[in-house]
Amino acid sequence: MNRRAVQAAAIVAVAAFGVWLLFFALPRRYGSSAGDPPAAPASGPAAAPERKINATLYYIAEDGMALVGVQREVPFGEPIAEQARRIVEAQLAAAVPDGTTLRGVYVAERDCDAAAATCQRDAFVDLSAEARNRHTGGALDELFTIYAIVDAVTVNLPAISRVQILVDGKEVDTLAGHVDLRHPLEKNLKWVRTEKED
Repeated sequence: MNRRAVQAAAIVAVAAFGVWLLFFALPRRYGSSAGDPPAAPASGPAAAPERKINATLYYIAEDGMALVGVQREVPFGEPIAEQARRIVEAQLAAAVPDGTTLRGVYVAERDCDAAAATCQRDAFVDLSAEARNRHTGGALDELFTIYAIVDAVTVNLPAISRVQILVDGKEVDTLAGHVDLRHPLEKNLKWVRTEKED
């Protein structure tokens, strides 16, 4: 071997040792290298759990002939329109056509008595088009869909006395041809059966 080959081999060996030292040996001994993600900071106190309320939601009975009220935890919301929105979002999991989403909930005051400082409130529940397009039809199924929502709002929020269901932001005559939705509806527990809670 000539002298130049020995020098070149020595330079390559020193370079390889330097690379090994910088990228493998030192990071393992003294912590992460610049390429590693930084260590997670020590966590502070755990976030407070989300506040919830117990609400009565309505499911179709096993025999399909009634609604059944069941207690469920629902996220707390303020003001009243926000709480109504959270109740309706939870109610959409039952007795409502699949794929239906909530576009919004609005609360309006009416018949206010300034002397008594009281007002009646109506909620307007705006559902997506699936509430109509995917409805199975039939008078009983339509009643269950509508009153599951109306009763969920009015039973859990007594300050709201009536509910009007809208579809895609518009008033509709019916969902499936049987129940008049042109006006707000009051609570009606006629189709609710009392059963043991699960």
